[in-house]
Amino acid sequence: MTALSLTDLRAGYDRDLPIVKGVSFTIEEGEAVCILGPNGAGKSTMIKAIAGLVPCFGGQVQLDDMDITGLPSHTLVRKGMGFVPQTENIFTRLTILENLQIAAQLLPRQARAGRIEAMLEMFPDLGSRPRELAGALSGGQRQMLAAARALLNEPRVLMLDEPSAGLSPKLVAQVFDTLRRISDAGVTLVLVEQNVRAALGLTDRALVLVDGRLAHDGPAADLHDGKLLGDLFLGHRAAEAGA
Repeated sequence: MTALSLTDLRAGYDRDLPIVKGVSFTIEEGEAVCILGPNGAGKSTMIKAIAGLVPCFGGQVQLDDMDITGLPSHTLVRKGMGFVPQTENIFTRLTILENLQIAAQLLPRQARAGRIEAMLEMFPDLGSRPRELAGALSGGQRQMLAAARALLNEPRVLMLDEPSAGLSPKLVAQVFDTLRRISDAGVTLVLVEQNVRAALGLTDRALVLVDGRLAHDGPAADLHDGKLLGDLFLGHRAAEAGA
């Protein structure tokens, strides 16, 4: 069953100069997919457009069989879309528990306590210190809290923007172990990531975006030796140099 699909999506901040230039792909339920590409390729803009945070100028986004193109982010949460932005994804001056309580507001009142408890059990590093301020957490723990906030509403699709950004190798491994558990639980994962090795190790499939267009779509294993990915990136740089 199709979980997420894009058809000729065009998006960005200026209708006359779109950053995402006609991207189409389909992601099946339960897949883990990474989106790779050079800096400035439009990766983050694309998932923000899917998440209702960046304007769409054309094309269509579907979640399951629903047209969600341009819907606001709070509506998408109710429809089964979770999104973890790269920055400002937790409230640092609130406790872990308070962060989860705020995220739970979209749930029916009777379901909130149970879902919060489930997240604290899923992330024992958080469950052992629910009254601790989020601002005191390590980078890896902050990403776990951000993921827990998104998972509270039981999304069918979870998108993450650069979850390893700024983290040490040890914390990167910790975060990706968490993402693997989420994927193993059946959640469809869509991951924008600059840490190519970590992303390819987690995902089934890789999309490569170059200059706002889809340049590659295939098994993640095809990119493990780096040659194809290097060719795609170098082709982008050569085109820039020749412009």
